[in-house]
Amino acid sequence: MSLASQVIELAKQSGVMIVTAESCTGGLIAAAITDIAGSSAVFDRGFVTYSNEAKRAMLGVQSATLDAFGAVSEETAREMATGAFEHSAAQLAVSVTGIAGPGGSDFKPEGRVCFGLCYAGLTQVETVEFGALGRENVRNAARDHGINMILRALLESA
Repeated sequence: MSLASQVIELAKQSGVMIVTAESCTGGLIAAAITDIAGSSAVFDRGFVTYSNEAKRAMLGVQSATLDAFGAVSEETAREMATGAFEHSAAQLAVSVTGIAGPGGSDFKPEGRVCFGLCYAGLTQVETVEFGALGRENVRNAARDHGINMILRALLESA
């Protein structure tokens, strides 16, 4: 059984709706979940907010946060997750923002991805350094990590 299938089954059992807020993955997490038949019972919506303007307009990410920390930061991932949660009918929100590559800088290297998860009244964030694996591999790794975050949250609350 795929990770997304497990997410759907656990979310159904828990009565949890899911929302995603994605930047560097461009909707890959939402696509992985909605590829599974029956996902409409647990998937509310997905926000693809690639630009900073989209992050502000659709999720309420503060300009001050983007100015101070940049789009690829735990602070922005936190506001993306809480914004998705607040702008949806979901009980669990996951967010992802990062540098898929090619490129990056010494300060924010290729393969750095920040995640947020808003669930059960708590918001947690984390940064994963996937490394310079190439754009497709970083995006796929970020998709899988995001789905794993959802799965872990559902398992911990079951």
